[in-house]
Amino acid sequence: MKHIIKTFILTILSFQLFAQIPPTFQWLAEGTGFRDVVEGEIMEISLPGNQEKVIVSKQQLTPSGAGVALDIKSYTMSQSGDKVLIYTNAKKVWRYQTRGDYWIFDLTSKTLKQLGKGLPESSMMFAKFSPDGKKVGYVSKHNVYAEDIQTGEIKQLTKDGTDRVINGTFDWAYEEEFDCRDGFRWSNDSKSIAFWQLDARKIRNFLMINTTDSIYSFNIPVEYPKVGETPSPYKIGVIDINSAETKWMNIPGDPQNTYLPRMEWSGQPGELVVQQLNRKQNESTLFYVDVQKGTAKPFYSEKDEAWIDIKSRWEDDPMGWDWINNGKEFLWVSEKDGWRHVYRVSRDGKKETLITAGNFDMINPVRIDEKNNVYYFIASPENATESYLYKVPLDGKGKAVRVSPADQTGWHTYSISPQSKFAMHSFSNAQLSPMMEWVTLPDHKPVDPANSIQQIMMRIRPAAIDIEFFKVKTDEGVEMDAWMVKPMNFDPTKKYPIVFTVYGEAAGSTVKNTYGTGRNRLYNGSMAQDGYIYASMDNRGTPSPKGRAWRKSIYKNIGTINIKDMDGAAVAMFKKYPFIDTSRVAVHGWSGGGSSTLNLLFQYPQHFKTGIAVAAVANQLTYDNIYQERYMGIPQENKEDFIKGSPITHAKNLRGKLLYIHGTGDDNVHYQNAEMLVNELIKHNKVFQFMPYPNRSHSINEGEGTSAHLKTLFTDYLNKNCPPGGK
Repeated sequence: MKHIIKTFILTILSFQLFAQIPPTFQWLAEGTGFRDVVEGEIMEISLPGNQEKVIVSKQQLTPSGAGVALDIKSYTMSQSGDKVLIYTNAKKVWRYQTRGDYWIFDLTSKTLKQLGKGLPESSMMFAKFSPDGKKVGYVSKHNVYAEDIQTGEIKQLTKDGTDRVINGTFDWAYEEEFDCRDGFRWSNDSKSIAFWQLDARKIRNFLMINTTDSIYSFNIPVEYPKVGETPSPYKIGVIDINSAETKWMNIPGDPQNTYLPRMEWSGQPGELVVQQLNRKQNESTLFYVDVQKGTAKPFYSEKDEAWIDIKSRWEDDPMGWDWINNGKEFLWVSEKDGWRHVYRVSRDGKKETLITAGNFDMINPVRIDEKNNVYYFIASPENATESYLYKVPLDGKGKAVRVSPADQTGWHTYSISPQSKFAMHSFSNAQLSPMMEWVTLPDHKPVDPANSIQQIMMRIRPAAIDIEFFKVKTDEGVEMDAWMVKPMNFDPTKKYPIVFTVYGEAAGSTVKNTYGTGRNRLYNGSMAQDGYIYASMDNRGTPSPKGRAWRKSIYKNIGTINIKDMDGAAVAMFKKYPFIDTSRVAVHGWSGGGSSTLNLLFQYPQHFKTGIAVAAVANQLTYDNIYQERYMGIPQENKEDFIKGSPITHAKNLRGKLLYIHGTGDDNVHYQNAEMLVNELIKHNKVFQFMPYPNRSHSINEGEGTSAHLKTLFTDYLNKNCPPGGK
């Protein structure tokens, strides 16, 4: 079973690489075991005995005339269980590998067949069986197709797809900021497909320039709506599979000033359910859509003074609607009472019952167990840096109870089987690498006691990292979570340089008691061994489970409130810990963390002396509309907030040492941010170091030697400008 566990760990860790592509680990429908890809074969493993059975072998996955088996990136079983849809030859679309080739293996006839013959290689996206198992729907080159499995007939269902008219998938902004990728849904009767169409023809291209892959430079256009620009207008179409005719739905609201991030079949014949957000994303309306009439009826709405998060903010896969009680109710997540909670809502939207009641946040849902009246979810009421499994009665008539063991302090994740009989449980903390075990539920007992996490913890040593989690309070009274890693052979009578790693915006937290925290992947060697204090803090506005007010205080305040909090925390640490050398204070961050690094260096130069900023948003007016308007408003109404929070506004205050790094092929935070900032620094006669990486994206990991060079550059600059060691 060791190779099964290893495969599962890799599946969990890499799941985000294939967003909305099914993971290779899949529970069996009855919850008595699971399937996974093991050494290139699809296997089925029963629980609790761990009996293994090969479902599709390497030999069966080897196409006729080919010397090697298909490399399985993902797979899907038909509802009847007689066919397997295999995804392979995957290629990137922006961040994730969501286009590739698809094959079907028939478990009855033992035959392997490629789908989409005649279409370009690796052009197929989000292929899935029709519910009756007779057809497969997919997207290629922004058109929707249906293929008959038995006859091989391919029917092109949309004909108007182009680079800018997008059917069945999404534009850059929807994909990046709403996690919208898979843009079509089979009806339950297999007779029709509902799909999104986005019209990006009105969105201006941002032109990235490639100057290295050809003697003559060339442009790479990206349809990218900058903040203040209207979004791509959407339409929802329903295609009749037999006639290939599309009927367009009439949904109220201007499609060029609203968003439609969710659409599913409602479970009722001929009816869709959709979620619409207004342009500012602070009003949400749910509609039922009659596909025969093409009409939409609102039934549930919500408003927030800041913004409303959608499902992708608390669940990796935003697809699917959580219907319960035979479709008479659904589960909905809201922050309306000041905490992120789950409600069960009647189908007409008129009655709702709070399930996860209490002064705490539901972090992530895990499993709905209707049969046993249990809702499993992740929360951490006592400590926002940790993660535990809780359960609560699904009917709302009880209090939440912790399920995770009381003696395992840190970060827990779970995948719970249908029927909630078994769970795959992983645990780590900043000093313990991830450990895995199978457990039974609801008692949380290990299936194999000899190899339980409890036993593993008794056999291993904690990692050699002297990390301390603590709280720090600013002079303004803001209490923040923080951590610090002290140097090896620490001497409290000496003074050591401190290096802060920061993010600081609404998309992520840096203070979590999980494995990896306290380690710097950009540093060659050991910071602790070299004599650095390494630290971080989570300011107001980060997505920590501390309630709505904490998270949404950053509204219209990116670059101000978060920077003030981080500086205040740093100053409080200087006062609390006399071993910090305040003449050697460095800070670094990536993306939003790069922006925070610049702002700390520029706005509080008396405290932060050295900064390394990677892929930073130097000017908030250059970023995309969905993200920036969600958290900052619309610049036509409050442009001064965007200017006030942008590092470029404060660049004139630079006094310390700055290394600025950016990829010229960054389609997320455009390279123009770097050149705008460079111009401003030149204007004010500021000396700094600048490193552009040609044609590298936001992750700056493409090209031979890139990652090693980035680490060397980072380490060398830090060592020279913020020298390590105690004094």
